[in-house]
Amino acid sequence: MRFRSGVTAGSVANLVGGELIGTGERALAGVAALGAAGPGDLAFAYGPEGEQPLRATRAGAVIVPAGLRHALPAPSTAIVVDHPVTAAARAIELFRAGSDEWGVHPTASLGAGCTWRGRIRVDAHAVIGPAVTFGEDCRVGPGAVIEAGATIGDRCEIGPGATVHADVRLGNDVAIRTGARVGGAGFGFVNEAGRHQRVPQLAGCSVGDSVEIGANSTVDRGGSRDTEIGEGTKIDNLVQIAHNVRIGRHCVIMAQVGIAGTVTVEDGVLLAGQAGLADHLTVGRGARIAAQSGVIGDVPRGATVSGYPARDHRAVLRQSAALARLTPLVTDIERIVQRDE
Repeated sequence: MRFRSGVTAGSVANLVGGELIGTGERALAGVAALGAAGPGDLAFAYGPEGEQPLRATRAGAVIVPAGLRHALPAPSTAIVVDHPVTAAARAIELFRAGSDEWGVHPTASLGAGCTWRGRIRVDAHAVIGPAVTFGEDCRVGPGAVIEAGATIGDRCEIGPGATVHADVRLGNDVAIRTGARVGGAGFGFVNEAGRHQRVPQLAGCSVGDSVEIGANSTVDRGGSRDTEIGEGTKIDNLVQIAHNVRIGRHCVIMAQVGIAGTVTVEDGVLLAGQAGLADHLTVGRGARIAAQSGVIGDVPRGATVSGYPARDHRAVLRQSAALARLTPLVTDIERIVQRDE
């Protein structure tokens, strides 16, 4: 990763709103883990597990919670914050080198009527269809495809090899990562006389502001209603979201989750890795679906479910504990049966 030059401990402290200990003029060239950091690096300590590495670190500056102030090596340059994880995320963005190479690569293809406001970057061999509109400061990676009529908001990033299909609408600050597919035809078929006939997928696909769709994930366009991804939702790699699905705001959907058609996921839901959701159900606001759960019915608001079929997580834990207690009883019964034979 390339880092921006000219970053100092003082500029980091100002950005994250932390208390600066030591010199604000300390020049920082990058970020590194506590144990690997050198005098030109910024490092982070998040909690008690970081105390010993912090005492031994050679980092030029560290971001620490107030509870680790006592473990700072002397002398040191440090930034004391209330929320070190949030501060670290903001600091890393400060270091990340932005690209000044705006413009359209000569091997890229732009369709008729393609427009943008302000700056744009279109990398090698990207293909942009006719009547695509971009907001300001958008980036399109190498080999990406954006089909006709798509609408892309401000500061969006379309990763290498990603595809945004026809007439998809992206809000502002959307990131479509490498190889993701947004707005393709959903899996809709009807069986007629023993043959599967495709049902045309004529509805759209819209993605709200500040959404991230991870590498090689797929979001299908709607068949009978638009597929919608709400503002602030974060989708991990290798996720499948089928046609007509509506995802609320600020949800987290982890790797290999599969969501079948016409599912509604309300705001603030967490879907852990490899969870599977059957079609035509609703997951209530703030619910949590544990990893590898199989959801075949509606999930109430605020519930935590696990297992297959997914049910109340506490009930699942009690059942597991009961089964564990039964094991020695089964062994005793087998011994009694063998003795009586």
